[in-house]
Amino acid sequence: MSENALKELGDHVASQLGDDVLKVELKLGELMITVRRPSIVKVLTFLRDDAKCRFEQLVDVTAVDWPERAERFEVVYNLLSVSQNRRIRVKLWTDEDTPVPTVVPVFSLANWFERETWDTYGVFFADHPDLRRILTDYGFEGHPFRKDFPLTGYVEVRYDEDQKRVVYEPVRLTQDFRTFDFLSPWEGMTNVMLPGDEKAQDQGGKP
Repeated sequence: MSENALKELGDHVASQLGDDVLKVELKLGELMITVRRPSIVKVLTFLRDDAKCRFEQLVDVTAVDWPERAERFEVVYNLLSVSQNRRIRVKLWTDEDTPVPTVVPVFSLANWFERETWDTYGVFFADHPDLRRILTDYGFEGHPFRKDFPLTGYVEVRYDEDQKRVVYEPVRLTQDFRTFDFLSPWEGMTNVMLPGDEKAQDQGGKP
């Protein structure tokens, strides 16, 4: 779809939705609109039903974490118009405590997408019919896609042969953090001949 056509579509959406739309932009050949959080159901309903839009399919709901911002989560909705062969990205902002209205009544497929976003980022969707974890285990602590989530996690899972069941235990690191010596040939690997390097030299290459 041409850039002019996308710009016309963005202008149409902005003119019809008024204050519900905060920003319309074109980036990398894609149309993106940022909307007010309470307006997301209204906006997606319009994009689905309006004759000039006809975004019949919700492709994805996800989030981006910006921990340095007061509203750290950018919630992203990707829509596809099969009939008109074009896409649009809808975004809104929220924090850890403020819920986002569920869009399940607009797109039933949002049910599992919103559950995944809740599970991995901790974004709460108000009035969701069944907001449970979907990827992590029932006893999982935290939300692993947040940028402040520790790389090791909080607990490790193993099967205990004595208890004949799966048990959860606090993470224990098996070795201390290493101090890297970049002058060591085993770490820096500078000007060091290793077995086999002579073959590269014979062919005019560098070791």
